[in-house]
Amino acid sequence: VGCDRSKNLVDICGEKHFQAFVCDALSVPIRSGSCDACISIAVIHHFSTPERRLATLRELARLLRPGGTALIYVWAMEQEYKKQKSKYLKEKNGCKNKDKEMNTGPTQRPLSDIGPDDSSQDSAWSDQLLKDLKDESCGAKPVADFRLPVHTNRTSFHSQDLLVPWHLKGSTKKKEENVDTVLVPGGSKESQELSPVFHRYYHVFCEGELEAVCRSLDCVRVQKSYYDQGNWCVVLEKL
Repeated sequence: VGCDRSKNLVDICGEKHFQAFVCDALSVPIRSGSCDACISIAVIHHFSTPERRLATLRELARLLRPGGTALIYVWAMEQEYKKQKSKYLKEKNGCKNKDKEMNTGPTQRPLSDIGPDDSSQDSAWSDQLLKDLKDESCGAKPVADFRLPVHTNRTSFHSQDLLVPWHLKGSTKKKEENVDTVLVPGGSKESQELSPVFHRYYHVFCEGELEAVCRSLDCVRVQKSYYDQGNWCVVLEKL
């Protein structure tokens, strides 16, 4: 059984005869202790406060039966780990035009390929680089005011809290609507039309951060934690 905040994605699951429903990760309408296993892939890094990220993990643990397990993936601040660049960084110069468009439908990708996604190249920062302060945990630059930096695709992260541009492919929105637009290069006439650009919030996790948050819950234990192609990953067991 799957769930997602996006009704459009849930509808696609229904068309493929999968069981899925719309819900919020902070409040999943499933009975406590009823799941043998849960997965949360590329979800928790979208929550904007430590309290909400912790609440999401607590809700995930609530669903598990005693002895049940959960697998969690979040984006990593460290896109170069143990002197190895992630696939995300390696593909910087190899992106094709199709990588510059984000489809509204899901794509089938192996877990090892999940990471900072193929959203289009865009402006590096929203106004200016904010104060060059250094975070003691992993060298991140914390946001000094209400503005968030806008990430440049296929580059290392310079802040733990940032916005990632996402181009809506095949949108019918008109140019004059109140949304940023960009001319997407490509072969077809449709791809030459102006597409709206949305900015999604991400909190990228430093080494040990996800594991530490999980260990703060007394109802689970960390079975395993590891790095996988630009992601920090944890396997939890319900006590």
